[in-house]
Amino acid sequence: MAEVLSQSQIDALLAAAMSGTQDLSQQKEEKKYQKYDFRSPRKYTKERLKMLNGVFENYAKVLNTRINALARATCEVEVDTVDEQRYYEFSNALIDGQVVTLAYLNINGDREETPVIVVATPSIMVSLIDRLMGGNGDVEEDLPSDYTYTDLDLSLYINLMTDFISIMGGSWENYISLAFDFGRIEANPTLVQLIGFEETVILVSLDINFSNSSGRLDICLPDAVLSKIFTEINKGNAVLRKEREDHSKEIYSHIQTSDLEITAELGRTRLQLRDIYNLAVGDVIDMNIKKDSTVSLRIGGRQWFAGYMGTHDKRLAVKIRDVQGLRSEFEAAIEEESRPEEAPQSEPQNAPDISPGPEPEAAVEQATVSEPMIQEGGSTQEDGQ
Repeated sequence: MAEVLSQSQIDALLAAAMSGTQDLSQQKEEKKYQKYDFRSPRKYTKERLKMLNGVFENYAKVLNTRINALARATCEVEVDTVDEQRYYEFSNALIDGQVVTLAYLNINGDREETPVIVVATPSIMVSLIDRLMGGNGDVEEDLPSDYTYTDLDLSLYINLMTDFISIMGGSWENYISLAFDFGRIEANPTLVQLIGFEETVILVSLDINFSNSSGRLDICLPDAVLSKIFTEINKGNAVLRKEREDHSKEIYSHIQTSDLEITAELGRTRLQLRDIYNLAVGDVIDMNIKKDSTVSLRIGGRQWFAGYMGTHDKRLAVKIRDVQGLRSEFEAAIEEESRPEEAPQSEPQNAPDISPGPEPEAAVEQATVSEPMIQEGGSTQEDGQ
């Protein structure tokens, strides 16, 4: 409601205008707000609309290439708007005699009954038809919007729309695998009830520009079609998460059967370089440990077991006395990793899932060796089975 001025305010305003201190030509700009219908709230968020905009930008690029190949001329196709509205708003813009195309969504062989409506302005379609017939695509400036197509025009119109609709599904390949099938054309859409007037639709407008003609391609996506697409996308995301969990279990199964090298370490000592240089056959190196001391069994450089050195079936062997705490830590890490609700924990490096070792009384058979080989640091390295 406009503000009502009092007589004193009117007199002050006229006095300021007469004195030149007030410029009546300057009017306060009013902010414009978009009307919001609370009876029919918006169903699609900005993220969804942004996603659809990206999908049809990809479609515009593919359509641009296809039109250039068909018409053998350079054109530009770009997305103008992606807007949510009611179907009656789109339907009221259609006029008698305007040709619309019906396409149907196909996901995994399941066809959606609600059609997708595609409308092209006569100017761009007549230009394309003229180019297909060998012309230059020149169109009269006063071409009416209710232009009547001939039978030959309608045949070429159907071929063009079938081609345009067949490539529409490829623009969704980053999210889901689907296709759109050409249905039929309607020469008088105002007499056909295609979608409920109050149903929510997404209207995508594409601008097509040639050097001598231009037009628009409108794609009306009903809520029933988009709901099915978004439902399948959400299902696909859930399946991918499940596959990733199964894949991690498969990795663990491969780790459990992997072969690793076990090193039996008798002890460690330090020698000077001249002592090592003067070593000869028969020399004895003092390890500063007792002869019945335990031997460390290391895997990946970390100690896992402790045991005694001996022989088994005339072969060098190590009898395990006890198990170190590292394996229990590794098992706890695997158990923590397998929980889906918690974040993955880092697992010990180069640490496999080894089955429980034999009882302290059992002996572990080692590979056949002629005699222990003392490495640098006085450790003996064996291949465990």
